[in-house]
Parts: sequence; C-alpha cells; structure tokens
Amino acid sequence: MGKGICRVEGCDGVVQGKRYCAKHYRLWRKGKMPKPRYKTCNAEGCRKPRERRGLCAEHFAKEYGKQAQEEAAA
Repeated sequence: MGKGICRVEGCDGVVQGKRYCAKHYRLWRKGKMPKPRYKTCNAEGCRKPRERRGLCAEHFAKEYGKQAQEEAAA
C-alpha cells in the first residue's frame, strides 16, 4: 500500500517523508526547497539557517561583531 504522491506540483514520485518523494525530501532537508525545514537568514539572497537576531552566523558577525563595532567607532 503506497503512502501517496509527492506534494510538489508536477512530481509523481512516491512519498518518502513529509509528503515529499525521495528527491524532494532530500532537497527539503538541505534547505533548497521554497519552504525550507528551518528558518532562513533575513539577509537578502541568503538561505543559511538563522543563528541570532534573524541572521545566519556570517551576517550576524558582519552586523554585530567586533569589527562592525570598531568600524562604527572610527
């Protein structure tokens, strides 16, 4: 007995998990689907997972890190 068809439009794959076929489930787990498994960084074009204040570690360091503080003081 099958579990159903993948919920991605135009895909007829058999469901593996979270109502996605194996291919789309793998993409979802990597955060490459339109609705990723985790909240993404608020910086434009960044799809990394959020760390703090809505930003990924890289963008948080740029915005709030020591270097940003020193540049603002100069």
